Amino acid sequence: MNQRKLHRILVTGGAGFIGSNFIRTLFEQTGFTGMVVNADKLTYAGDTENLRDIEDKYGKERYVFSKTDICNREDINKLFDEHHIDTVVHFAAESHVDRSITGPADFIQTNIVGTFNLLEAAREFWGPSGENLFHHISTDEVYGSLGETGYFTETTPYDPKSPYSASKASSDHLVRAYANTYSLPVTLSNCSNNYGPYQFPEKLIPFMIRQALEGKSLPVYGDGANIRDWLYVTDHCTAILRILNSGQTGKTYNIGGDSEMKNIDVVRGICSILDRIHPVQKNPGTNCKKSYSELIKFVKDRPGHDRRYAIDAGRIKHELGWSPSVSFDQGLESTVRWYIRKFSGPS
Repeated sequence: MNQRKLHRILVTGGAGFIGSNFIRTLFEQTGFTGMVVNADKLTYAGDTENLRDIEDKYGKERYVFSKTDICNREDINKLFDEHHIDTVVHFAAESHVDRSITGPADFIQTNIVGTFNLLEAAREFWGPSGENLFHHISTDEVYGSLGETGYFTETTPYDPKSPYSASKASSDHLVRAYANTYSLPVTLSNCSNNYGPYQFPEKLIPFMIRQALEGKSLPVYGDGANIRDWLYVTDHCTAILRILNSGQTGKTYNIGGDSEMKNIDVVRGICSILDRIHPVQKNPGTNCKKSYSELIKFVKDRPGHDRRYAIDAGRIKHELGWSPSVSFDQGLESTVRWYIRKFSGPS
């Protein structure tokens, strides 16, 4: 299996949840000796503090942060020109379904126009060179919703149900079109729900942890039986690295955690861990009598809420030898402990 040499990597959205974990994994768990340019607009979900230790340790010769909006084509061109970028790892996206329902315009602009700008810059500076790579990170939500059985594969027809997933589907199609039309060297990955440290607390797991610690209600949409496949963020990062190093140009790889869970069971799992390691009796922020589960409240379902997602990650397992290494129980407890430290200090 041929190994690509990664030298000068542009990571978009690198101050966000998955992007910052990816940069951390790249520097700390691989033999990478090149340079990373982290381009992030620093919206509400981006924070340079996520990588302050990496910046201090590796300095400007190997790690550069640039406050850059991918929707600004001129600024993107400057990054390619100044840093001689040979690899793009494209995380930057608006990604919260609820926000896309109430305000879809930002999703169209960032996820579609921003991706277009990056593709155009790569096409201009690289040409059809096999020495470069544009890796695009996407979501399993582009495939729509599953019934009680079956799995998403790389050939599942697209059927997005929200403005968010529709914008990501569009960007996926753009990336493939540039590969086909301009011979741009690309790879793509579609992942299941990520969780772990540094995630902005609008997403289910960190949101519920914070709400519980503050003694606030834990709102669960509908009957709580919507199912997601959960992927620990560092497992996702190692999968992306495997694709960058050895993935076949032009291919898509589904990345899943083999951890299907109902939303209500995720919330109950968080409550159970908190009951054990940060009990309500020692938390002045809650009026619960015995358990954080007393805070669970079922609320009106959101519009177009997909019932079930489940990933078949057979291709990346068989072709690239990757598989998830963190079980959901392990990952959830590690995540809860991290957010306890973040939100309320050591337990």
